[in-house]
This record gives sequence, C-alpha cells and structure tokens, in this order.
Amino acid sequence: MPSSVRNSLLWIFDAFEREPTYVSKRMFGSDAAYIDGLLCLVAADRAKPWNGLLVCTSQERHRALIDEMPALQPHPVLRKWLYVPQDDPAFETVAQQMTALVLARDPRVGVEPKPRRGSRGKSALPDT
Repeated sequence: MPSSVRNSLLWIFDAFEREPTYVSKRMFGSDAAYIDGLLCLVAADRAKPWNGLLVCTSQERHRALIDEMPALQPHPVLRKWLYVPQDDPAFETVAQQMTALVLARDPRVGVEPKPRRGSRGKSALPDT
C-alpha cells in the first residue's frame, strides 16, 4: 500500500480538531494523537494486528479501562497499550468513548513520549 494513502481511521481524531494542544504524527506507519504533549491514541489502518485503535496507557491502568470498555484488551504485540481491533462490533463506540476520555483529560489515558534517539540510533518502525 503506498504511503500516500490516507488512514481510513483518521475520523477518530476529528473530535480533537478544536483542541489547541492536539498534534497528529505518523508512528509505526499509523497516526498518533497527542494532547497536552501526551501520546494518547494511535489509529492503525494496517494488516492485523495493526488494524484498530491503540490506547496509550500504563499497565497499572489497564483494568480500570477494560472494566469500563470490555472490548479493550492488551495489544497482542505491544502489550503495554490497550487495543480494540477495527472489526470488533464495539469499535466505533469505544473510539468515541476514548476520544471523550482524552478530551476530559482522564488520567488513565496518555503517556509521556520517549525522546527520539539521536541520528545514530534507529528510528521507529518503517512505514512499509
């Protein structure tokens, strides 16, 4: 898939468009939403298991979010974050609930982004 193809899940971030601290960045060939400098959500429109919404949170906060939204589960590869696949029947509902929590500054959502390595270090996963 060419890198110029738009991520079909970017609609999830529409709720953030009026938020002055909102920044969207490419990450792992997907799109990430930052609010107040915190990495909050990643919309992944790739092959499984990178096809859905990743919720950037700490493992200590998993249980509280899963109790509220049972469709969320630890990502099969990136287990530190929660995930709902796009083909889950609750996907759109969870996406809307998560954007509302982000906008409400719910402390269960959002992580400090790690500083990028210098030019000698490897960058994130390639976009392909």
